Amino acid sequence: MNFTLQQTCFTDLAALAREAGDAIMAVYRDGPQVRRKADQSPVTEADERAEAIIISGLQRLAPGLPIVAEESVAAGRIPDVSNAPRFWLVDPLDGTREFIDRNGEFTVNIALIEHGMPIAGVVHAPAIDRLFIGAMGHGAKVIDARGEREIRCRKPPAEGLTVLASRSHGDRAALARYLCDFEVAEVIAAGSSLKLCLLAEGVADLYPRFGRTMEWDIAAGHAVLAAAGGSVCDLSGAPLRYGKEDLANPDFIARGLAG
Repeated sequence: MNFTLQQTCFTDLAALAREAGDAIMAVYRDGPQVRRKADQSPVTEADERAEAIIISGLQRLAPGLPIVAEESVAAGRIPDVSNAPRFWLVDPLDGTREFIDRNGEFTVNIALIEHGMPIAGVVHAPAIDRLFIGAMGHGAKVIDARGEREIRCRKPPAEGLTVLASRSHGDRAALARYLCDFEVAEVIAAGSSLKLCLLAEGVADLYPRFGRTMEWDIAAGHAVLAAAGGSVCDLSGAPLRYGKEDLANPDFIARGLAG
């Protein structure tokens, strides 16, 4: 199956993200029981239920294609994708802290990586019922209470940039130093990969991230942003790539500045 061209794939991915989102919301309504992984990051039954649904669905869609998923990696199940031409990157519940805090800013993330670059991605925020999808050559769109519509990054506003910052993570001092070179209208804190989607939607302009993130945290949002005309680069200006040995991202700058 040609995942870059067949629209049915994106329909299937959106349905899979929604199914995982439904499982997450069932736990959300009941109140999650929080445990700690080896790295002391939180995990809930919702993470595990959603990941099982996504992995099973992707195996049906693309038998044999490697799947790198956050909870599987935490359990030691790590496929070697260093030379894989294509693989999936999955974060079944990005923004676990937002989930625990019950602020709605958590997402399901599924990305398809080809030769190190995210070529398709779905980001679903089940608590606020918003689903973003983007693919190389096909643009990006959002589906929410207002219906389905295409989205694009906006041109830099004359009054200054709207900058996004992590609600729960990141280096605020490094962010402040970086922003000294920009005309900034406001800085907004937001959770999970929604920040990348807000850039794609033209709601904000810049998301500098200083601090540790993993590839599955941002790959789907990166795909949506790139399809909407934005970019994600490391501090040297090189496009962010995926499939690194440690699956960790460097500090990066996500831009939604079109034109």
